[in-house]
Amino acid sequence: MERRLSAILAADVVGYSALMEQDEAATFEHLRTRRTELFEPEIARHHGRIFKLMGDGLLAEFGSVVDAVECAVSLQRGMAERNTAVPEEDRFDVRIGINIGEVIVEGDDRYGDGVNIAARLEQLAHPGGICVSGKVAKEVEKKLAFGFDSAGRQKVKNIEEAIDVYHVRIDAQPHRRVLHKHQSRRLWWSLGVPATIMAAMVALWVTLYNPVTMFSPMFSPGQSSTIPTVAVLPFKDLSADKSLGYLGEGLANDVIAILSRFSDIAVVSRTSSFAYQGKEGDIRQIGKELSVGYVVEGSVRKEGDRLRVVAQLINANTGDHVWADRFDKAGTDPWALQDELTGKIVGAMTGEFGAIRKADYSQAWGKDSTNLAEYDYYLRSESQLNLYTKEGLDRSAEISRQGLQVFPGSPLLTVELGWAHWLKVGLLYSSDPQADLREAELRVNQVLADKNLSPQVTRLANWLNAWLLTLKRDHDGAVASMNRAIAAAPYNAFTLTDAGSILLQAGQPEKALELTDAAAARDPGLSWFFNYVRGFIYIVLGKNEEAVEVLKATEFADAPLQLAIAYMRLGREAEARAAVEKMLKAAPTATVQSWRQAWNFRDPSILDRAGADLARAGLPPK
Repeated sequence: MERRLSAILAADVVGYSALMEQDEAATFEHLRTRRTELFEPEIARHHGRIFKLMGDGLLAEFGSVVDAVECAVSLQRGMAERNTAVPEEDRFDVRIGINIGEVIVEGDDRYGDGVNIAARLEQLAHPGGICVSGKVAKEVEKKLAFGFDSAGRQKVKNIEEAIDVYHVRIDAQPHRRVLHKHQSRRLWWSLGVPATIMAAMVALWVTLYNPVTMFSPMFSPGQSSTIPTVAVLPFKDLSADKSLGYLGEGLANDVIAILSRFSDIAVVSRTSSFAYQGKEGDIRQIGKELSVGYVVEGSVRKEGDRLRVVAQLINANTGDHVWADRFDKAGTDPWALQDELTGKIVGAMTGEFGAIRKADYSQAWGKDSTNLAEYDYYLRSESQLNLYTKEGLDRSAEISRQGLQVFPGSPLLTVELGWAHWLKVGLLYSSDPQADLREAELRVNQVLADKNLSPQVTRLANWLNAWLLTLKRDHDGAVASMNRAIAAAPYNAFTLTDAGSILLQAGQPEKALELTDAAAARDPGLSWFFNYVRGFIYIVLGKNEEAVEVLKATEFADAPLQLAIAYMRLGREAEARAAVEKMLKAAPTATVQSWRQAWNFRDPSILDRAGADLARAGLPPK
């Protein structure tokens, strides 16, 4: 058996399955063209050899690790150039992983951990990015101009020991940098960062990326602990009559949504951070409980058309203030305040604007036109929607309708109304599920007909549409729509987790589980929702013991009914009946028929069998 030391490059196309589902012939042709015109020539030019093709991916061997890294950067730059001339929905993004290690030679093929680790690193790479092992980074850091960002030691599938992981800075300046130690000098001033917070950002950068403090307790060991982690608490209501609680919640929720667009920051979900609403406590303890390094808190008040927000970013490890500022906005643009506030949070936490383009957050909301009064209706509706009660959903719909009378055609209020109708069905509160589904479909179609939507509305509309298409048995369309929702906020843990339910019903339970695992790594505090989605995944996979364990830890939506299904399949009928009784106390009108109207699997036998289990457990058929 021949063994040798080689540099292995692994590459694959992001979202290839979804692209194939949309247009198989065109996708295959684009892939073939990229491979023959870019990948094969570049790999050969850098003295490499492709030894395996895998549909949307490939593996290549290099005798020199320097050649492998230079080739990867050339490939990603070549892809970026080609993508500029392609419509956004048709673009190919590639992830690349590189490892150096011993491989087993068998004919033209290569095997062993040297190859396996490269493949795992590719899965950790960002779309359009390159991820390398610590061995690779150490080998080339003094030989190439590219910089590296540490992602810490990470445990990957089927590899016993954790590996050091680094992301390559493809846009590095032509000077050489020592690994970890020197920040690149970016033109922060040209991005409009106020001088008053510059010192705070520089100090925070040193703290975040100094090798001595890289693994300090300010980072959660359960997350990708190499990126800053933050919780955004609801902004306190300072109005005289305490009538603006919804405004403080809404502003914090929207900041969470914007921050979840960036891979450079891990932000916990609103459900996790909003649990501290109205509670006074030590920020250090809150940070520990939420497993975050930073906490954003503040206050809000409104006077006429003027919105005043005081915000502060706190180091949850020390309790020290990183910065505090006051924001005053008047007129008809609520997004301008969020732009300014979020920009400062992003800047202070990453300290490196090369990784976060200002345009990403300055345009995060701003395509469509929204004014403060319209935004006020949305926030009041959202505050009721997130109660997940029948009364809350009814009130949310009522507020949205009132807003639409004042602002006819508002995409923000229209999609919010659509969500209220769908959740009445999904949470088993609807007295007429088909009517509510028709209303939700009408609203989402109205919104998606508008080509001038902000990413926020794009996310909400496509997310809702994914569920509606699933119920119409258009599973391919549902997956494509969910991909568009995720693209608007790629790191939103809640959206990623719910995407698991869409993939599950589309017949991809293993991929669904991988997606929820990835989301859980970003926000462990959202366990109640991860457990809910994983429960049905485990049932479909035949892992009923695992399903019981996770479903016992959540009571969201129809979790008791899913728990009853798992119990029935384990022969624990008494516990199944108790679970059904619990569901009926929360939703007295729930029946097998109404439950089935909230789910629709590509394989209809899954729902048939589950419905029969529920009927035997005591859920009324109709």
